[in-house]
Amino acid sequence: MTITVHHLSNSRSQRVLWLLEELGVEYEIVAYQRDATTSLAPPELKGPHPLGKSPVIFDDGLRVAESGAIIQYLCERHGPPAGSAGSWLPDPGGEDHVRHLEWMQFGESSFFVPVMLRIYAGRLGEAAAPLMPRIEDQLSAHIAFAEDNIRPSLHFVGDGWSASDVMMSFPAEIAVMQGYADRAPRLAAFVEAVHARPAWKRARERGGAYYGW
Repeated sequence: MTITVHHLSNSRSQRVLWLLEELGVEYEIVAYQRDATTSLAPPELKGPHPLGKSPVIFDDGLRVAESGAIIQYLCERHGPPAGSAGSWLPDPGGEDHVRHLEWMQFGESSFFVPVMLRIYAGRLGEAAAPLMPRIEDQLSAHIAFAEDNIRPSLHFVGDGWSASDVMMSFPAEIAVMQGYADRAPRLAAFVEAVHARPAWKRARERGGAYYGW
């Protein structure tokens, strides 16, 4: 049965489309556009999920929300067994599995908190001035941590593409967009490598406009 992705423009949902393309899984998109003035998601997104957030997928009637859960679910349910050839998940018995767990959490929690604070504070103008040094300090620290710990191969776990790379792609893209590429050249190169993937390009074509890329 085809997976349905409730996909919001310019959102975390892009990385779910990318992963589905990498896995070769059939899917259909229900598209939603952000408000042109507020950039907020439309109220219609509360149909598939009460919080009105994206991504949300439905797989044979099963609803799965939260980016990390969706990525893990898709790799487990629709990809090769963990640790095998072509799998996007590491062997659950090795150290890479622990690193995988860390990056999956980091990409949507530790890293993304200062990213979102900077976005929202930026909309407040001068009213946010007292907060900006602290936000900038935290964002710079988290970007530096990712920059220092991405492997020379430009992967976060092992030396091949993995779910951790999928998870980290969105905050890395945001960091580049916010002007940190010069301070984080390996993260910037990672983003370029993601965007060069044929599967990412196919996902971009199907998902629509994505931050100008």
